[in-house]
Amino acid sequence: MKIRCAIIDDEYLARKYIKDYVAKVPFLELYGDYNSPLKVMEPLQQGEVDLLFLDVQMPDISGLEFIRSLEQKPYVILTTAYEEYALEGYELEVTDYLLKPFSFDRFLKAVNKVNTAIQNRQSQPQGAETPETQTDFRDNYLIIRADRKYYKINYEDLIYVEGQKAYVTFHAAHDKRITALASLKELEEKLPVDRFIRIHKSYIVSIKNIDALEGNQLEVNGEKLPIGNYYRKEVAKVFGLEE
Repeated sequence: MKIRCAIIDDEYLARKYIKDYVAKVPFLELYGDYNSPLKVMEPLQQGEVDLLFLDVQMPDISGLEFIRSLEQKPYVILTTAYEEYALEGYELEVTDYLLKPFSFDRFLKAVNKVNTAIQNRQSQPQGAETPETQTDFRDNYLIIRADRKYYKINYEDLIYVEGQKAYVTFHAAHDKRITALASLKELEEKLPVDRFIRIHKSYIVSIKNIDALEGNQLEVNGEKLPIGNYYRKEVAKVFGLEE
């Protein structure tokens, strides 16, 4: 199945290089490119677009305001030159955030997230187990059921967990990633509190793998993840800071 995508950016050159990237990915199909979000309203309402590559700063309406206005939201990858919008974008549950100018490798990582989420959603049978029954918690490891397999991840190797609506992706050592139907709330309650901390409504991280704190972002194993306002106090405690 092709993922139908639309590019929304008021800069022609930005649209052009994203179109070039889209053309290289076999599972992407370009629906169209637009210089204003308002021009893609009708296709979105009719369910003709699965994925938006959306700039943040535009004349008519900002990308963030546009997302808030949608009742039925497609998958969204934000594309912008301004890093300060990252936290707000994640709060709106965008799939990824690409900081211009971004490489094809980084683009591919973002669209693979969307592809995985769509495939998991489509493959989940009717009457399947609820999220709470997909993960078994042991003393030193997790057993995760996904793709008709049982996966074992040691707590020592788990770097962070990323929530994606009804699914979560477990990011572990050696670039291991497992996406499964699961509850981030249950993971927060049952993962060892001396090893893991929730930093955002979409992220739980391994304390051992935290590298640095900068503003509203936490660097974890080389990746920058957003910190939600509700979780800032607990994150500050990791660094011995008073807020």
